[in-house]
Amino acid sequence: MGIRFVLDPPLTAGLRDEIVSLWTAVTNAGGAVGFVGPVGEEDVRPLASASLREASDGPDHLLVGYRDDDLVALLFLTDNRFHLKAHWCVLKRVMVHPDRQGHGYGQALLREAEKLARQAGWEALHLTVRDGRGVEEFYRRLGYREVGRLPGALRVGPGDDRDEIHMWLPLV
Repeated sequence: MGIRFVLDPPLTAGLRDEIVSLWTAVTNAGGAVGFVGPVGEEDVRPLASASLREASDGPDHLLVGYRDDDLVALLFLTDNRFHLKAHWCVLKRVMVHPDRQGHGYGQALLREAEKLARQAGWEALHLTVRDGRGVEEFYRRLGYREVGRLPGALRVGPGDDRDEIHMWLPLV
């Protein structure tokens, strides 16, 4: 498979641009990472910049995956910012480049996040999924279980409301 992971890489201008390009490509391929396509990089850049700031200044972390020198995957490990939830972490913006899907990179990315979460002492991982894409099956195969839904919580277009599915992976 040959994917190499880096936690909290230096956020150079070049890496920031690569992240925005990846985020845009994932969105335009139908990925549920904060937008509904079609989008351009100018649409994605403000949210990407804010997310990267939270990772560079803390308390969140950025995990990136490379195949050779190409950025192919990323996710954010986000702090709950609430002391009663300090024992678990939220995964956000889980992405694999559309041209690289089907090669096991998504599974490898999530396994790496799981390993890092255990090392950090977190006891569980939480993520949300936009209903209607079937992605929850991918997470189920990795041990996540659906723990709730917010019916119609995500309005992806006029008359197109989707459930937000909450998924949970215990680590202990």
